[in-house]
Amino acid sequence: MKRSLSRNLLTLTAVIGAAFLMALNKKTFVDTAGLYPGGAAGLTILIQRVSASLLHVNLPFTPVNLLLNAVPVWIGFRFIGRNFTLFSCVMIVANSIFTDIIPQHIVTEDILLISVFGGMVHGLAIAVCLNAGATSGGTDFISIFLSERRGMDSNGIILAFNVVILSIAGLIFGWDKALYSIIFQYSSTAVIRTLYRKFQQSTLFIVTTKPVAVCNAIYNISQHGATVLEGEGSYGHCERNVVYSVVSAAESRRVIRVIRGADPEAFINEVKTEKLSGRFYQPKEN
Repeated sequence: MKRSLSRNLLTLTAVIGAAFLMALNKKTFVDTAGLYPGGAAGLTILIQRVSASLLHVNLPFTPVNLLLNAVPVWIGFRFIGRNFTLFSCVMIVANSIFTDIIPQHIVTEDILLISVFGGMVHGLAIAVCLNAGATSGGTDFISIFLSERRGMDSNGIILAFNVVILSIAGLIFGWDKALYSIIFQYSSTAVIRTLYRKFQQSTLFIVTTKPVAVCNAIYNISQHGATVLEGEGSYGHCERNVVYSVVSAAESRRVIRVIRGADPEAFINEVKTEKLSGRFYQPKEN
């Protein structure tokens, strides 16, 4: 109980911190350069700017963002996990409120610097949120739903959604901001892929004399199975077993640690898995 409470407090702190960082990034970098982040936040900004430019009505960020996140939040509660979605709601609400109350501040007006470093900060905020056990909302819910429940690669769908946003922004406000927004989104995605590795996989080849102990160690910590291959060492011509297993890249370091505990003499080769087909156990969000 105490461990669960401390974990929830840690998650809450990380989520609120990520929400503040994302809002601060918007008011310092995104607004200064007139860029468009991806997902629901980008669509919210586009709606705000269209309303201000064409209708001369200044819409606050909070109600628009909350409205756009209504369906993704429902998907989260229905298909992904209650706690995960609750913390995500905290992120969405906190980010919206922070965005409305933080005053705009210009750090630099160099649009290329803003596109690169603003995208990196945006990606950092999302990665912190995801690693804490929540999401920034919007298309993240849809991406996780398609990855976990349908086994689909959602990158194409998310990319198409962002292309629509940037195309509309380019037609109305000029293509330069839309093109710089692509750099912003690319920088953000690069940071997320580096810091958040749950949906990436690593292939482990373990040469060992204790295959049963190694397989049990892998399963106990990751819930992933393994295949044992019989082999022979080319130098000593002695029998060896090769344990082959695919695990989440986010947990590969822990898996290797317990393998070392089961067989300190094991030879381990970790290879990045580019593509995986077939059943692969993916723990569900709570």
